[in-house]
Amino acid sequence: MKNLKFGVIIAVVVATIAWLAFDGATASTAYYKNVSEVNKMGDRALGKRFKVGGDVVKGSIKRNGTEVSFQIVELNNANPGQVLKVTYTGNDPLPDTFRDGAQALADGRMNADGTFTANHVQAKCASKYEAKPGQIKPGTDPSHTSKPTSRS
Repeated sequence: MKNLKFGVIIAVVVATIAWLAFDGATASTAYYKNVSEVNKMGDRALGKRFKVGGDVVKGSIKRNGTEVSFQIVELNNANPGQVLKVTYTGNDPLPDTFRDGAQALADGRMNADGTFTANHVQAKCASKYEAKPGQIKPGTDPSHTSKPTSRS
């Protein structure tokens, strides 16, 4: 009888850990989409968690208390000008690089009204990461550049 109780307790603990691991793994999985892919999904996008990326539309950032709404646009050659309205309701402050024209990646869910509710936003300003004149470009090997040497 003592072994049976111990076995049941072990089974419950193992099952709980397995469920938490599975739930955590599926909850943290979010697929990246661009604006045109989200628009093509239509009602299939409702309630699904994914990430959507685009450039922040100039003048679209609106702050209302803790809520921030903005629009992202897809600027590629295949689908120019596709826009998606995003509302951020997360607890973390938005990154310093989040501004008009920045590349933004929003993680959240699509709503029935056509807005995307994000609980996390990442942003980068493309010009911030470009090399200044005379600097080594990111991603290049600095060992292949010529440097003046001095002899003492």
